[in-house]
Amino acid sequence: MTLQSVGLDIAYPVDTFMITIEDIFKQLQSYYSQVDQDLLIRACEFCTRAHHGQKMVDGREYLQHSLEVASILARLKVDETTLIVGILHNSLQSDLVSRDELVVEFGQEIITLIETGNKISNIPYRQSNQQQVESFRKMFVAMARDLRVILVYLAVRLSDMRSISHRTVQEQAAYSRETLEIYAPLANRLGISWLKGELEDLSLQILEPEKYAALAQRITAHKEERGEYVTKVREQICALLKQNNLSGEVTGRFKHFYSVYRKMERTGVGLDEIYDLTAFRILVDSVRECYEVLGLIHATWKPIPGRFKDYIAMPKTNMYQSLHTTVIGPYVERMEVQIRTREMHRVAEEGVAAHWKYKEGGAVSVTGRDDQRFNWLRQVLEWQRDVSTEWNASDTSFIDLFPEEVYVFTPNGDVKELPQGSCPIDFAYAVHTDVGRQCVGARINGKLCPLKTQLKNGDIVDVLTSAHQTPSKDWLSFVKTSKARNKIRHWVKAEQREKSIEIGRELLEKELRKHQYSLKRTMSLAGFSQAVSELGFKSTEDVFAAIGYGKLSVGQVVSHALPKEDQKKQQRKTGPLGKVLEKFARRKPQSAILIGGIDNVMVRFANCCNPLPGEPVTGFITRGRGLTVHAKNCAQVLASDPERRVDIEWDMQRKTTRPVKIQVTCSDQKGMLVGISGAISNADANIFSASVHTRGDKKGTNLFEIDVENLEHLNRVIREIKKVKGVLRVERIKN
Repeated sequence: MTLQSVGLDIAYPVDTFMITIEDIFKQLQSYYSQVDQDLLIRACEFCTRAHHGQKMVDGREYLQHSLEVASILARLKVDETTLIVGILHNSLQSDLVSRDELVVEFGQEIITLIETGNKISNIPYRQSNQQQVESFRKMFVAMARDLRVILVYLAVRLSDMRSISHRTVQEQAAYSRETLEIYAPLANRLGISWLKGELEDLSLQILEPEKYAALAQRITAHKEERGEYVTKVREQICALLKQNNLSGEVTGRFKHFYSVYRKMERTGVGLDEIYDLTAFRILVDSVRECYEVLGLIHATWKPIPGRFKDYIAMPKTNMYQSLHTTVIGPYVERMEVQIRTREMHRVAEEGVAAHWKYKEGGAVSVTGRDDQRFNWLRQVLEWQRDVSTEWNASDTSFIDLFPEEVYVFTPNGDVKELPQGSCPIDFAYAVHTDVGRQCVGARINGKLCPLKTQLKNGDIVDVLTSAHQTPSKDWLSFVKTSKARNKIRHWVKAEQREKSIEIGRELLEKELRKHQYSLKRTMSLAGFSQAVSELGFKSTEDVFAAIGYGKLSVGQVVSHALPKEDQKKQQRKTGPLGKVLEKFARRKPQSAILIGGIDNVMVRFANCCNPLPGEPVTGFITRGRGLTVHAKNCAQVLASDPERRVDIEWDMQRKTTRPVKIQVTCSDQKGMLVGISGAISNADANIFSASVHTRGDKKGTNLFEIDVENLEHLNRVIREIKKVKGVLRVERIKN
């Protein structure tokens, strides 16, 4: 059954028909005066050569399909370039012509658009949940990047849907579902309501043939009568406006089959309860006239209670404004009347008040940012329709609507939305935490790739896993998603904790043996649980971990947990050598660092930042290497495990010195080294080493390693060096 067979008066053809290039010229000339007919003719000839002997599923020559696509695009008022892309959209798939021939004949821009479209057409679509469908739509737009590619493939899809009855039953169902979920909503978001309506009706005809036939039969049973009804009511409304000295534009229409079907499904009502099956729209010049027309309509026809909505006084959240009312019209027919100003209509039609989210329904809402992007697309389309000269693609058509995201596929066809720059590890964690944790490699579009590889729109990613694999800390340097980052950090932290617990247990056992205690016996003592609590920990494992991290000494645990008399016995057993070692251990460290709550810890200074006394510092516990002192803003320590950081400060009462490197850039002239060395000596600093390099630009670079007491001392040295004539720059080198 076709739309024509049920008597629907439609503006688009469905059955097989012939389109000529002259028909395309006529459509173009209606809005575009500078048509290059020779270029379009060459495109048709090239298409014929590329698809020689190839026919469409409905038996037509392939050129007829291309011309139909061009005709649909011409109805959208596109430029010549877009029309040529529409005609040649599938030519690269042919073995009869080459890419180079196409470039020579039509240029690189057209080739790029065709190749982009071909890539999109090869995307594997699989019906899934609403979120997956929305991600697929966004990926479609993100991959297209150029508005003209989207328009071409909407036109191609409409042409294919018009001849879909010639495909297999399985192909019809899959193709119609994809059309309904991807292409029709995109047309709707672009504001191309006629294209959206036709795609939806053609899809419904395939997916729900019985319901479609029933609707078509009931709605179009009296086609002529219904057409006459719309004409008569429109005339009555026009006469009513004229009698009251009002100027307005009146239009009438019937709802699309799919719109009626969705409303019946959504509300659970029958066709008799659909109030806006027939609707009229009245456009006037002012808000005052809107309410005046409303009064005339209600005075002429009886309004249905509860069916009046004032969106002018109370606009919708998307700025939509209009008066909606349903009345019992002539012949006791219910009809909806919408009344708005021309400006309100422009706002509603151009996308500021786009109501596609309501019409598409579903549980997933699109963000306001996405909404604005699609509104921008609709504006671009309007700009294109308004221009009388050639459309400048560089101004409006090139788009990057979703630059922050990348859309990739699982091997099963599910879409994953990831941040731009994401890698296979991000993808693996998006699939499942266990997949990410066990990721050892990935195939992207069938090829093995490094885990650092950045994913691109449309990539098909197959993650390779191993039960023996665990996350690596190195992954944190290139993953992008917060989920992957958090999971990796959690795993690394847990792994470090396990190792620290093991080390802490061993250290405590070793210390307890000196007191003739085993760990098991110690843990059975009544004072052990109390010791854990007194030390500020919740569990025994926390105590072991703190010892392993170096945050807690075994001596503190022993002194809290063991009976005092047993500790004294151990002290009495300590010989002369032991007393000397204890005395040495109690000596303050010579590092000029004060460490709160930690004793007997070896201290060293980080080479990455080389902190000086007077600078803010922090300590990092390194197993087997004691405490490493870093500058507080050191990038390396900021990226480290916070559990292993401790608060420290400089002991400014202790006199000590620290080596530091400085680089001096100066003019290449005699006596510079002597002058700089003298300045350093004048500032009471000792020089450990010096190296001098001359450059081709009559400048020299001098690297000194000097000994300073603190940050203030270093600043004094730098000030003295800058006083030397010929010195251009002095800077501290931290590594």
